[in-house]
Amino acid sequence: MKPLYIFVLLLTISVNVFSQDKSRIRSAAISFNFENNDVDGTISGFSSSSAIDLQNLENSTFEGSVAVSTIKTGNFLRDWSLKSGKYFDADEHPRLTFKSTSVTPNENGFSVKGDLSIKGTTKPITIDFRKSSNQLIGTTTLFVSDYGINIKREQEQNRVTVKLAFEIQ
Repeated sequence: MKPLYIFVLLLTISVNVFSQDKSRIRSAAISFNFENNDVDGTISGFSSSSAIDLQNLENSTFEGSVAVSTIKTGNFLRDWSLKSGKYFDADEHPRLTFKSTSVTPNENGFSVKGDLSIKGTTKPITIDFRKSSNQLIGTTTLFVSDYGINIKREQEQNRVTVKLAFEIQ
């Protein structure tokens, strides 16, 4: 019985030691700018199971989602339209999801490559992060037309810049 107790104790200690090296995302603020019309907005309802190891970035994983129903641009009719079936289709596709495939250091912080799923379409994307105090600030650019959301005719006119501010613990 004693060897089993020692094994369980050592396992518990090692799990606690290793889990202390990873940070979690405590909260998130996500904003976007639809560049063609200079429309700013936010999206919330964030959920994450990310595990971030700032000492060994390659061991980090980023995984999370946001609720389409929370899109806000400061214009009620535009928000309602964006959530409709014509654009983001919140009823059929209630969440935007992201799952990392790699995390690598870069000159200003680190890059997270992964798969972004919007409205049933999944595409690879890269988000560049920098650390500022207890926050990770990320930016990326995407074209919503790549996800079947055609607000404008030309792809370049469907360019959206996204900023993520994650508070980590």
